[in-house]
Amino acid sequence: MDYPRPNIFISKCLEHGHCRYDGSQITSPEIIRMMPYVNYIFACPEMAIGLPSPRQAIRLIINDKHEERLVYSMTGEDVTEAMRAYSIAKAAELAEMELDGFILKSRSPTCGIKEVKLYKTHGKTQSISNKSKGLFAETIIEKFPLLAIEDEGRISNFNIREHFLINVFTKAKFREVTRNGAMKDLVKFQSDNKYLFMAYNQTQLKQMGSLVANHEKRKFSDLIKDYEYHLSLLLKTVPQQKRNVNVIMHILGYFSKQLSAKEKAYFLDLLEQYGKQQVPVSALTSVLKLWAIRFETEYLLSQTIFEPYPISLITVSDSGKGRI
Repeated sequence: MDYPRPNIFISKCLEHGHCRYDGSQITSPEIIRMMPYVNYIFACPEMAIGLPSPRQAIRLIINDKHEERLVYSMTGEDVTEAMRAYSIAKAAELAEMELDGFILKSRSPTCGIKEVKLYKTHGKTQSISNKSKGLFAETIIEKFPLLAIEDEGRISNFNIREHFLINVFTKAKFREVTRNGAMKDLVKFQSDNKYLFMAYNQTQLKQMGSLVANHEKRKFSDLIKDYEYHLSLLLKTVPQQKRNVNVIMHILGYFSKQLSAKEKAYFLDLLEQYGKQQVPVSALTSVLKLWAIRFETEYLLSQTIFEPYPISLITVSDSGKGRI
């Protein structure tokens, strides 16, 4: 299967440059594994505002006015306004690109999307119990609320990573549809993704189906904007096991009368293992695809739910980090 390459903005210190405060670079097997299949666009917000590498570490503090400020951890020099100005300018620049998602540096005072430590002051002091977002990440989350935004820690979790990959590869394919500007391509996109979308959000799927039917005869350039909005809402839905099971049973119905009792029993055992989180959903969809080939069910063979992203990116290794 041919997959368009998603465009992903990434913090430069993640496998793309020795730019951290100590001059190091972060290693991420997941980011390395994606390299042959995605386009990375990267920057280091801290170096972009003139901070060297190596450098004195920076941190987020809460001042007496309950404002969050970005300061040097030892001297207290304030770089908040410089970072905010850069973040706004960079977000505007990125908005002109065809981005499909973000992977930012976890817990960073600039790039952390959550769990960023807060302090009362600079110098040798303990962090407080409250946590925050990095200043750059905060701007990105506000500017791109419908895009997939993760960090390298969270994508080491299998379920979070799979959700991210489905999101960005689906968005990349949708960009092709938008670029072609043909209603027939949108109809095929909706049809090929029927069961994948059903597993995510049936309410949004129905909205998108109504748009594709286009009973009002709207122009493609107008309709596609509404479709993209509902697609983004659908892909932001957190995947749930129950919805996956419903879709899997629906697909199984195509072959149920043609399978032997032993085949059905095997599949139901596999379904039970999935329910106990002992196997990924791809273990089930792989068997269903095999049966679709065996029984020559052409409609099913076009469904993206079987391989929503390159199969070589599938791994069940899971560090346990993160929760959706």
